Amino acid sequence: MATIRFDSFFHFSPRIRSRIPARRSVIKVRPDLLPEEEDATLEVIQLTEENVPSSHVYMEAQVFTPDSELMLVHRSANPHGSDPLDPEHQFLVCNLEDNCCLTPITTELGTTGPSISPDGEYLYYFVDETEPGGGRLTLKRVKMDGSERDTIYVLDHAIPDTDFRLSRPYPLSSISSDGKKIAISGFLGDGKTVGAPWGLLIFEIDEPSVRLIFNGPSWCNIHPQYSRQTDPDASHDLMIQENHGNTVSADGKLEQLVSGLGADIHLIRDDGSHLRNFAWGRDGNEHCQGHQCWVGRSDVAITSTGTREPAEAQLIAGRAAEHSGHNGIKTPNGWRNDLSRTFDGPDFYHFATDIDGKRLITDAGPRDGGGAVWLFDLSEDDSDSLQNARKIAAPGSSWQKETHIHPYLSPDGKSGFFNSDESGTLQAYMVRGWS
Repeated sequence: MATIRFDSFFHFSPRIRSRIPARRSVIKVRPDLLPEEEDATLEVIQLTEENVPSSHVYMEAQVFTPDSELMLVHRSANPHGSDPLDPEHQFLVCNLEDNCCLTPITTELGTTGPSISPDGEYLYYFVDETEPGGGRLTLKRVKMDGSERDTIYVLDHAIPDTDFRLSRPYPLSSISSDGKKIAISGFLGDGKTVGAPWGLLIFEIDEPSVRLIFNGPSWCNIHPQYSRQTDPDASHDLMIQENHGNTVSADGKLEQLVSGLGADIHLIRDDGSHLRNFAWGRDGNEHCQGHQCWVGRSDVAITSTGTREPAEAQLIAGRAAEHSGHNGIKTPNGWRNDLSRTFDGPDFYHFATDIDGKRLITDAGPRDGGGAVWLFDLSEDDSDSLQNARKIAAPGSSWQKETHIHPYLSPDGKSGFFNSDESGTLQAYMVRGWS
């Protein structure tokens, strides 16, 4: 392995610098994680190396500046989130233009739900000090250089116009394409009531406020994702996941997350109106695995589906159609396209596209040893399948839930990112060098 050593210093204000020291970082070039048939120009770089587990944030999160220079990773965490009581947990800024240096940008206990603003100027994040029926959730903002840290809103009371107190906030938030609103979901129970609801909250940034746009017992795993479209009307759309039949304890601990017939994917406006369906799953054969993403700034989304016959893990594109009940693939006028149809036995799970919707990165599952990372081109013709397949990394993952590969792309599509525990400790990696 080739090792590159360097020192990294962000220009923090004195107030912030005293709390967030610059980090001395080590990255490794890892040719051993390239596939055997690799392109000679490809390069895998290990971004983190501490003894505590580190990983990328879940691949649907908005964690990049639009110039593809800065992104977030987090330490003492896993691909599905972090422990709000873990004092070792921090979000780090990775500067790809400065030898991938890593610098902490949060120090508070309970940081969660990060979103970088569409202009790349700010990181928004939440501080979770909640408990069922009480506590507080704080929305904060800090410039990407660590300066001007501000509190936007403190939710330490019932959500306005409701009797609900929010707890167990989802580890992912989503920021609207105009940078004015942030969505996050959470548990609305009092800690005593069985079958208590979950709900989706919208925080307004310019004139700070919060509102609950819907709630119910089946919304325990919402995965809220604002549309990346900049059209003023489309920018109000959120893709959401519903899990019918899940079971949750009175204090909000998830006991069973039902997939298969239980899961379906919807589109809704951020005022709670105009519920729509994606024509995916719920027919007894096809089910949504639980990850979806937008294709760049388009109105097309992709989900990963599992099928019983044939036994495959497919990537299916779709556009939302009018809500006609929770009937998934049988939604009238539902448009869908099997992107993975040219593969013999596709085995794809997690994925993301660049912001122009021209490239897609995905992982292939345990059938491929320790997993694999694949890169594809997306055609301008929505009806085409994935194009120009090439395997770009062999992560050597144990393929456990807490070590999922979860690949994603930089906005410009020139770099890919994945997780692996191939060293025995979960770490974050980057792959680059394709044409």
